[in-house]
Amino acid sequence: MANRTISGANWVHGQDPQHLVEKIIRERIYDSIYWKEDCFGLTAASLMDRAVELTCLGGEFGNHEPTPFLCLVLKMLQLQPEKDIVIDLIKQEDFKYLRALAAFYLRLVGSSKEIYMYLEPLLNDYRKLKVRVGAGYTLTYMDEFVDNLLNQIRVCDVILPHLLQRHILEDNDELEPRESALDDDLESDQDDKTESSPSHQRSDD
Repeated sequence: MANRTISGANWVHGQDPQHLVEKIIRERIYDSIYWKEDCFGLTAASLMDRAVELTCLGGEFGNHEPTPFLCLVLKMLQLQPEKDIVIDLIKQEDFKYLRALAAFYLRLVGSSKEIYMYLEPLLNDYRKLKVRVGAGYTLTYMDEFVDNLLNQIRVCDVILPHLLQRHILEDNDELEPRESALDDDLESDQDDKTESSPSHQRSDD
C-alpha cells in the first residue's frame, strides 16, 4: 500500500503517474533502503525537506542502486503535489537540487507549453551540480541539465514523455520566440561594450 499512488491522483499522459518510471526501475526504488527508510510516510510538504538535503542528481549507480534524487522523483509522482507548488520550487533559487528535482518532475507531468515556460529560464542558471554515476561522481551545470530535459530522450535513467517542438507552439501563438542570455549579452554589448553580466557566467557554487 505504501507504494500506491495517492487516492484521487490525476492520470498523466494516460497512465498512473508512477508508471512514467519504467517498472524495473520502480521495483528497484521500492526495494531500496532510501525509499523504505527516508521516503516512508512522506507528504508533499515533508518531501520538500528531504529534497533540500539532496547533494547530487542521478538515476541508478553501482549495482543498479537508485539515487535519492530518483527516489524522490518517484515519490513526487506518487504524491502528485499541486502544480503551482512545483512551479514555485522551480522559481526559488536557494536550493539548487530542489530546483532540479522540481524541474525534472514538471518535465514528466507538464504540458509542452508549461515545460518551455518554466524550464527555459533555468538555462540562465550556471551553477554546478554533482551527478552520481557508476562508482563515483561527475559534474554538470544546471543549464546543461535543463537542456538535456528539453532535448534528450532519457535523463537520469528515465524515458521522458514526448515534447512538442518549440516552433510548433510558436506557430500556434502559444509561446513567444525565446530570447537567450546570449541575445541579452549582445544587446548589452551594443549599449556598453565595457560591461559584462556576471549572471551569464558559470558559477563554482
